[in-house]
Amino acid sequence: MGFDADVIVVGAGLAGLVATYELSRAGRRVVVVDQESEANLGGQAFWSLGGLFLVDSPEQRRMGIKDSYDLALADWLASAGFDREREDHWPRRWAHAYVDFAAGEKRRYLHGLGLRVVPTVGWAERGGGTATGHGNSVPRFHLTWGTGPEVVRVFREPVLDAASRGLVRFHFRHRVDELIVEQGAAVGVRGSVLVPSSDPRGAASSRDRVGEFELRAQAVVVTSGGIGGDHELVRRNWPVERMGPAPRSMITGVPAYVDGRMLEISETAGGSVVNRDRMWHYTEGIRNWDPIWPDHAIRIIPGPSSLWLDATGHRLPAPLFPGHDTLATLRHILATGHDHSWFVLTRSIVEKEFALSGSEQNPDITGKDLKLVLSRVKKGAPGPVQAFLDHGEDFVVRPTLRELVDGMNAIAPGPVVDFATVEREVLAHDQAVGNAYGKDLQLMSVRNARAYLPDKITRVAAPHRFLDPAHGPLIAVRLHVLTRKTLGGLETTLDSQVVRADGEPFEGLYAAGEVAGFGGGGVHGYNALEGTFLGGCIFSGRAAGRALAKRLA
Repeated sequence: MGFDADVIVVGAGLAGLVATYELSRAGRRVVVVDQESEANLGGQAFWSLGGLFLVDSPEQRRMGIKDSYDLALADWLASAGFDREREDHWPRRWAHAYVDFAAGEKRRYLHGLGLRVVPTVGWAERGGGTATGHGNSVPRFHLTWGTGPEVVRVFREPVLDAASRGLVRFHFRHRVDELIVEQGAAVGVRGSVLVPSSDPRGAASSRDRVGEFELRAQAVVVTSGGIGGDHELVRRNWPVERMGPAPRSMITGVPAYVDGRMLEISETAGGSVVNRDRMWHYTEGIRNWDPIWPDHAIRIIPGPSSLWLDATGHRLPAPLFPGHDTLATLRHILATGHDHSWFVLTRSIVEKEFALSGSEQNPDITGKDLKLVLSRVKKGAPGPVQAFLDHGEDFVVRPTLRELVDGMNAIAPGPVVDFATVEREVLAHDQAVGNAYGKDLQLMSVRNARAYLPDKITRVAAPHRFLDPAHGPLIAVRLHVLTRKTLGGLETTLDSQVVRADGEPFEGLYAAGEVAGFGGGGVHGYNALEGTFLGGCIFSGRAAGRALAKRLA
């Protein structure tokens, strides 16, 4: 039986587009299959903020940031905490290769495709408080001018051009149910043709079948994403020994089609899945007042000034401050026996420090509207943030602390928030804020952040008393656990070739993006440095495409 293409790519997200781009530019024929409609081309990346992890970039140097490959690699390895002899063999190698890419060719590669970044560099995941521990030692978060849709566009357009020339064919609403393996090699896919869908991008679509299909090729590249859209699968893989029991209640930071199906299908065919207990979920999730997919959640990307309280009103311990150590904060919150926590802040803080993750929540940057971007420095909350203040079910806005706590208790899903406890924390903060120095580590962190000029101008509010009416009203935000990224996955070589359980390469089978733990089966180890997920899709998709372009007959 002849081949339908040189390569079949399973998944039309970012990693799939990158692999297809590299294959088609080498003249290879590619069939892309995806269970969703054409409206979802680009997958989850379309909804992203578009952050990219770059090292020693021109943007960093202009900001006075002294970064290097050695510093970035030290941060990466300290955060990853690789400790598994077999399962971390390829992830360790991917980590070195990816940091080298981020410090070298990555920016040139994307720039050549037409992608640009904003001139200021953000400081995400600031870490656990020591130079040798988790976190970014310096700002490295480069925001794409155009956010996620632009990252998708620079690969989508050349792929669509290749399709117009007959090199690429898309089979949307084709769900892969089985990998075809013959004589130990992956040679195709079988699956179900789903009923046509006119649902908008991201919305849950029908799984009703109207037929079957089979496609064959010299190789298959799996780029189908992670498990974050399936809460039961998240719970099944939850690292109970490390993080405690899985949350009883979670909200969803990814579309419903992020279902993890191809992990099991690939494993059944003989592929090795490793580090399945490693995952990256956020603690600053809020319910979307205008949802796109089921239980649609948005993540607050906070500045460092909000007081973070547990479900009863006690302040989280140092250094669990906003924007510092995601998984350590998640572990502490779950250890309280409750799934939610609270931010308490002022109008001055929300106006300057609250950003919302997602391309649709940042219309100024997504739309490349410079005038609208510049309006962010004006007084008042950005439009999307104000919409949540007005309509979000997790937001409480009140003029006094007593009224604020009463409002928190009116929407609290668990224990009563103790007013006296909250008052003690707020008064202690207000007493400490009067000096330019002190023992409060969070205020030290705020002042450290404001020593970085872009943070001082655009991101971090000047320290002030929470109970000063000039900075009011007071605001509380109920925070939920938000599912997001899968850090483990299909084990792959540096060419993105899937490895079998015995450690030998799986002939004809490749994987890239989140389904491969963004490279190797878990390039991030236990922790991510942020701005690294899109880059992992790009780097691993590129590796698969380039390796196959050279290898195929």
